[in-house]
Parts: sequence; C-alpha cells; structure tokens
Amino acid sequence: MSGRLLGVLKAVGMAGGAITGGWMWSKYLSPVVSASTLPSPDREPVLKWDYNWDKREPDTGGGPLDNDQDRSFEPKLSSKKPTATRHLILIRHGLFNREGKCDDTQRELTELGREQAEFTGKRLKSLNLPYTSLVYSTMKRATETAQIILKHLDPNLPVKSCDLLREGGTVPPEPAFGYWKADHLYYQEGARIEAAFRHYFHRADPSQKEDSYEILVCHANVIRYLTCRALQLPPEVWLRMMPHNCSLTWIMIKPTGQVTLLTFGDAGHLPGDLLTTMWID
Repeated sequence: MSGRLLGVLKAVGMAGGAITGGWMWSKYLSPVVSASTLPSPDREPVLKWDYNWDKREPDTGGGPLDNDQDRSFEPKLSSKKPTATRHLILIRHGLFNREGKCDDTQRELTELGREQAEFTGKRLKSLNLPYTSLVYSTMKRATETAQIILKHLDPNLPVKSCDLLREGGTVPPEPAFGYWKADHLYYQEGARIEAAFRHYFHRADPSQKEDSYEILVCHANVIRYLTCRALQLPPEVWLRMMPHNCSLTWIMIKPTGQVTLLTFGDAGHLPGDLLTTMWID
C-alpha cells in the first residue's frame, strides 16, 4: 500500500471517527446540554444575585435618582451602610458514639472525636484571627467539641450555646440518596434551621467598624443547608455535599451583601487516620 493511499485512509478514518464521536456525544449530551446552558459572554444568568437577601440594604425610598433630583438624604443614607466584613467559620462536631441513637446525652464524642476537636482547636489558634465569638449547638457532641476547641483560644472569647443550631431535617433533598424523614420533621426542624440562617447570616451592622470572625460549632445538615442558603443555591441540593467531622466551612459576607465561600469542609489540619464522615448528622 502506497504511502499516499495510507494517508488518505487514515484521514477518512479520522473523519469517520470524528463524525461517529460527534454523533455519540450529541446523542448522550443533547438532553442535558443546550446552547442556553453553555458558557457564553452574552448568556443571561439563570438566577441573578439578590443583594438584599438579608433585608438590610439601605433604602433610598425609590429607584435610581436623576441628576436634577434632591440628594440631600445621601449623607444620611451613607451612614447607614455597613463597612465591615463578617466571617462565619462553621465547624462540624467530632465523631461521636453511634450506640446512643435515641438519647442525645449518650452521644458523647469518641476518643477519635476528641482528637479531631483538639486538632481543630490548634488549627483555629494557628490562623491567629481576632475571633469575635463562639456559638455552639446545645447537642452533646457539638457542646463537647466546642469545649475542647475553646482550650486553644482566648479565654476571654465570648461564648454561648444556641438551640437553633441543633441538628435536624432541613428540606427534603434532591435526589434523596435514600435519606428520609417524615414530612412533619422537615416542617418543624427546617423552620428552626432557617431561623438560624436568618439570625446568623447577614451583613454587618453599620455600627460595626472592624471585620468580625465568628465560630459556629454545629452539625453536617445545618452546615450544608446554611451554605446553600448563603450562596443562594436551591436548598434541596444540601445532601450532595459532605463535610468531614471537625472540618471548617468559612463563609465571608461583604458589606455590599456579596457572599463568598472561602472553604467548604476543610479538613487539611487533620491527619489521614482522623478523617471521618460517618453519620450524616
């Protein structure tokens, strides 16, 4: 076979492969990929960011002003605008006793869970941040985790417990992955966890002059739901993520109302033999 003929056959084969491959890709991807979902400079966002998600955007009393309209209120409006950034560091509790399935008082940390909490306390200390407060869920595993972490932080750090941060069903997940709770539990517990979001997630008050760093020690479901809500994602996607025990999820809220997820489920401070995700709560 001449070299020229071989080259022609190779070209035909490559073209045929490209056509076949293109057909196969279009066959399998066309149901889920369309021109409207592909990245494009002129593509309209599916969902635009709501800057007034926390209902704390200063109100001008109307829409944008024309050049000839009265602007005497602007200095007063400026004084109502926040200038500080809030940092929320969410920590999942350490591994706990799985035998105490019904009684929360029996769900104490295991030895491994206590080790995880020690490493997390050391990690927070090494970050050398000016922590503003630490709030922990009143469930036993979160309370014990917080107590261990606090040994490594400023003894004068304001600390309090909060029932809003207790674990529970948030919203029915999609897809369910076999996770199920009765509808009335989603109805009751989801409302409480949503209340936690509205209480802790908002831009800084205008009176706050310095950036704040607040630690919340709580649970996997709570952290995943709060993360979805903060990023304005559909809350039913919460079960698609899984933070390790004693991992750090760091969310930054700017004065403008913009929110940035700096890290989710960061467990780089834990040795490999201490990495666990057992139990979804």
